[in-house]
Amino acid sequence: MARNSGEPPKSGVPGAQRWADYLDWVRMDVIRGTLRLSPIERRLPRVPSGWSPLELLSHVLHMEQRWFIWGFLGEPVDDPWGDWDVSDPTAANRAHWQVPSAVTGEQLANRLQEIGKRTREILASHPLDTVASLGGRFDADPPTLEWICFHVLAEYARHAGHLDIVVELGSHNR
Repeated sequence: MARNSGEPPKSGVPGAQRWADYLDWVRMDVIRGTLRLSPIERRLPRVPSGWSPLELLSHVLHMEQRWFIWGFLGEPVDDPWGDWDVSDPTAANRAHWQVPSAVTGEQLANRLQEIGKRTREILASHPLDTVASLGGRFDADPPTLEWICFHVLAEYARHAGHLDIVVELGSHNR
């Protein structure tokens, strides 16, 4: 799949704005990659681990929410592990991503864009060296906002690459 041409510029002021721009870029890459598939292809697993593009979209939505809203801000979120088929995948041996049959790619994309707006607001209003709140995701040893940015961008990049391969394997491109 062709990469999103909206990569942030090579120069400019470093800091929170650059993080927000890169997160927006890779988030949109995952959204576009998923939505370019037919609704049937979005639900088809094409790799041995069994996840579908729609499940990956749900996963990155929940992942970003877990790190920035629940993790950094410490705000409660509904069903923070809602992308998984168990209540806490960190404690489970065999957890899998899941998306209810009534949920569409467009719905997930809209939710993810809303979470992206929250992430952008968080980055605009907190210094990168701010330590995450205790009581949400973290009970002890919370990371800084900048560490969270690195972690989330790395996770997005891995999953965008996974999605590229799955889209290429799909019948959409044959």
